[in-house]
Amino acid sequence: MPIIDRRKFIGAGAGTAGLLGLTGAMPAWARGAAGGTMARKGSDVLSGEKMTMTVADAAYQTGKRFGPAVTVNGTIPGPLVRLKEGQNLVVDLLNESSMETSIHWHGLLVPFLMDGVPGVTMAAVKPGERFRYEFPIRQAGTYWWHAHTLQEPMGHYGPIIIDPAGGEEHQFDRDYAIVLSDWSPMHPHTVMKKLKVGEGYFNYQQRTLTDRYPLSAEERRMWARMRMMPTDISDTSVAGFEFLMNGHGPTDGLEFFYEPGEKIRLRFINAAAMTFFNIRVPGLSMKVIQADGQNIEPVDIDEFQIGNAETYDVIVEPKGGDAFAIVAETMDRSGMASAMLASRRGAKAALPELREPPLLTMADMGMNHGGGEPSSMDHGAEGRGNTPKPDATDHSAMGHAASGKDGGMVMGAMNMRDTSKLPPSVKVGPGVDMVSMNPVDRMGDPGIGLDNVGHRVLDYRKLVAAKPNSDHRRPTRMKEIHLTGNMERYMWSFDGKKFSAVTDDPIRFAFNERVRVKLVNDTMMAHPIHLHGHFFELVNGAAPDRQPLKHTVVVQPGSSAQFDLTANEPGDWAFHCHLLYHMHNGMFQVVTVRPLDGGKG
Repeated sequence: MPIIDRRKFIGAGAGTAGLLGLTGAMPAWARGAAGGTMARKGSDVLSGEKMTMTVADAAYQTGKRFGPAVTVNGTIPGPLVRLKEGQNLVVDLLNESSMETSIHWHGLLVPFLMDGVPGVTMAAVKPGERFRYEFPIRQAGTYWWHAHTLQEPMGHYGPIIIDPAGGEEHQFDRDYAIVLSDWSPMHPHTVMKKLKVGEGYFNYQQRTLTDRYPLSAEERRMWARMRMMPTDISDTSVAGFEFLMNGHGPTDGLEFFYEPGEKIRLRFINAAAMTFFNIRVPGLSMKVIQADGQNIEPVDIDEFQIGNAETYDVIVEPKGGDAFAIVAETMDRSGMASAMLASRRGAKAALPELREPPLLTMADMGMNHGGGEPSSMDHGAEGRGNTPKPDATDHSAMGHAASGKDGGMVMGAMNMRDTSKLPPSVKVGPGVDMVSMNPVDRMGDPGIGLDNVGHRVLDYRKLVAAKPNSDHRRPTRMKEIHLTGNMERYMWSFDGKKFSAVTDDPIRFAFNERVRVKLVNDTMMAHPIHLHGHFFELVNGAAPDRQPLKHTVVVQPGSSAQFDLTANEPGDWAFHCHLLYHMHNGMFQVVTVRPLDGGKG
């Protein structure tokens, strides 16, 4: 068994005492119900079979930014919930804030009435009210909890560590949860309004003739037809957001300590509302041992991209220095969260400079011309009778597209706005303004900006389940779902239908049905898609019984991704994009699992 450092993991950094002096100058919205309480940075630890979690209004400051926040038990992130596989858990949620709230136990297998999604599994907990969550702990691993309301980006989230009943498979000496997030001094309603008015509001990386990557006239015409820029990597950026690690901004001096010769387990959790992060520890190799709380065959890498709501556990062995930087650079490379892995207090390593912003290419338009491994290499689809194989690259669909610089292609006769190419299941209207012309499988894509960094990078094809999966049945059917949107109007949906339009038309699966789900991303943004209440197996080329289990999958722009699902958790479950403002603007559905006639949906 590993020796685990169970101290509170409140990182050293800017103290709260100095910030409390700002209370008298706070506007009324920041003082809140708690009388102007400043959020403490970091988490306390809750464990045992019964605990209380209290939500309250607060204020938060890092660097020069100051604004409204929400705390749970007084901290951002909220408490680290440390549990044991096989135990029972009772949590009393007290709402002392001015907004409705809830707790979703992200990645945990719970009864659907305990899942914490207002409007689907429960009524929101109103100010002054309380709610009791009660369920058994059926699994082990790294997970997290968060509000399923607009309190989430304000600080209502925290980590979960569940120790396995049979002991850890890997040896380590210290154990740190690293919660990545983004926070804005603007209220979420304000952020959403700005995105609706102009989806590029926070994008300060627009390209011009005078920048370092000038566009040719043809490229400008092509992108103009798409009504976007190749730098539209993320809806939000450092222009309006701070990027946090365990509640600390990049200037707060967060430290994680170690003794020379130790093995350190770092549990990365992306709790951000809108930000993908690229994770590296310059000078150290990382051994990935777990993805979304599930053990995998260890993979040695130097960097990985983590989508919203994903978790990855790695082991590092600090050698050759007294400090190493833990770097979480945003996918658009506008900012970073950081901390020091230090052998003594105050030891520092140099932080790397932000790298050049990545650019979207024709592959991100769904015009991939052999840019990645075709998913016909997927061994998980072989020998499964009538189960459809993943789609391989169809070069004939490329029409007159021709190779261009930056790995892109000239559009030629391609028409990304020809919605007649969409299947009948997609509702065509003002909410759909883009069609992926050739959405090939991109499981081997490490993520936007990491395809040519010169070192080892993780991708989904490298994930292999550590133990055989329990259900070896072949899927009986395929369910295809399109990720759709109108970026200019900031409208998002599944199959062209916003959640408000499909409330009475859920995705239906029969209880215990084995189905292959194909997600087709018709947009030019990466979407982290999360299914509540279940794990699914990525169809990524691993052997059929070793396809990795995940609860969230990132579908790259203009691509497709597939997973095999055993629908064995009865109830109604949320299914949505985990980019918070995409979810709140329509990319949300309900999956119903019941003993229905065939369960067709």
